[in-house]
Amino acid sequence: MNIHPIRTEHDYEKALERIDALMDLNPELGTPPSDELEILVLLVEKYEEKQWKIDTPDPIEAIKYRMQEMGLKQKDLIPLFGSKSKVSEVLNRKIGLSLAMISNISSKLHIPLEVLIPKAS
Repeated sequence: MNIHPIRTEHDYEKALERIDALMDLNPELGTPPSDELEILVLLVEKYEEKQWKIDTPDPIEAIKYRMQEMGLKQKDLIPLFGSKSKVSEVLNRKIGLSLAMISNISSKLHIPLEVLIPKAS
């Protein structure tokens, strides 16, 4: 077992090839090949997280995207926001989302809470 950090695309490709080979062996849990497979998978996951990090989308953009996906108009959001003016103000970034709005949007539009709640700085 010769394992080292994945620093380059070449390292990444080699690790993927080795993972494929180990998976073909279908090693028994707790054996050296199984341990090597587990370690390589963790290294590959870490490399992928670092290389292809996906940021959480902007809450307003997520709402607009979901509206488009579901064929919704601003008037369809009134029950979630409370009033026509609130829908407009939120979508134009004049006011922020309240907790009630976040809860309604998450449950009705199926947008994860993590997307709707701003990160603390």
